[in-house]
Amino acid sequence: MHTKTFVAAAVGLGLVTLSACSSSSDSGASGAGSKTVTLVSHDSWAVSKNVLQDFEKQSGYQVKVLKDGDAGQAVNKAILTKDNPQGDVFFGVDNTLLSRALDNGLFQPYRAKGLDQVGTAYQLDAAEHRVTPVDYGDICVNYDKAYFSEHKLNPPTSYADLVKPEYKNLLVTENAATSSPGLGFLLGSAARYGDAGWPDYWKRLKANGVKVVDGWEQAYNEEFSGSAGGRKAKGDRPLVVSYASSPPAEVIYADPKPSTAPTGVADGTCFRQIEFAGLLSNAGNTKGGKALIDFLVSKEFQQDMPLNMFVYPVVKGATVPAEFTKYGPAAQDPATMAPDRIAANRDQWVKTWTSLVLK
Repeated sequence: MHTKTFVAAAVGLGLVTLSACSSSSDSGASGAGSKTVTLVSHDSWAVSKNVLQDFEKQSGYQVKVLKDGDAGQAVNKAILTKDNPQGDVFFGVDNTLLSRALDNGLFQPYRAKGLDQVGTAYQLDAAEHRVTPVDYGDICVNYDKAYFSEHKLNPPTSYADLVKPEYKNLLVTENAATSSPGLGFLLGSAARYGDAGWPDYWKRLKANGVKVVDGWEQAYNEEFSGSAGGRKAKGDRPLVVSYASSPPAEVIYADPKPSTAPTGVADGTCFRQIEFAGLLSNAGNTKGGKALIDFLVSKEFQQDMPLNMFVYPVVKGATVPAEFTKYGPAAQDPATMAPDRIAANRDQWVKTWTSLVLK
């Protein structure tokens, strides 16, 4: 499907190589004094045309967008090119990858105008303001309602359920080394079972037939039997690691629209993800980059996000469309993990996970 429709439903996910879409034909990073400001992002970036045009008209800058694959891929590429960056602002680094970006000096400090309207719980770099919170969402196992109804089987509700015999060979997840939701699912299991317990959990999950693919696009739109794309591709996995906000996308973009979402969420498997934007350390157009970051936390952009990127706003008072909350309410009690714990353990956990699950 089109990025705006369903690749957008999974923040930070996809396996497409570098592509560009913009209202400018310039190439490369913009320079000081340029009227072009370049945003580098993962493939799920999306904004309504009229909203972006409002920013361009009010600021005088033309926005160029470079989409650079999955969130993990995009962050790694931005780090490798930080001395000669592709753009001015990077959007899409999340709390699972934040320390990697900050430790590598990817961003320069900037306190966005309007930051006082952003919830403090989302400001994970409040001391230095190297990144600005933009949105949040919940990584959760989704299930195909039709499959479980047909087989007279209750869908799983927790991590523990997923290793039960009745769910053998039903789950597809993403590679924790290459995919943001895959990593989020790993961190969620670590939050649930602890440093010592999560490897044993994954051994049991592997023994129960979990399938691992590179990224969300393949998992959700090809392997998952409950999605429109998966049904078309004859996907045979009725459980997938996706987002709490995926069910409303299945309703909103269906034709005709069903009265209820064809997919559901296993509430006990959710992990809270926060996404950030930052001004790249060697940005050519820092003035334009700052203006763009201010725009990302404006109420106009924040209220435009839910039906474009299927995420929740972080700005106080930003409203969310009723159809979005009806079919995809945020998780009530998602797992979380302190940024310093993620920073201290992420790379080793991914290595351990890779040796346990992929070999």
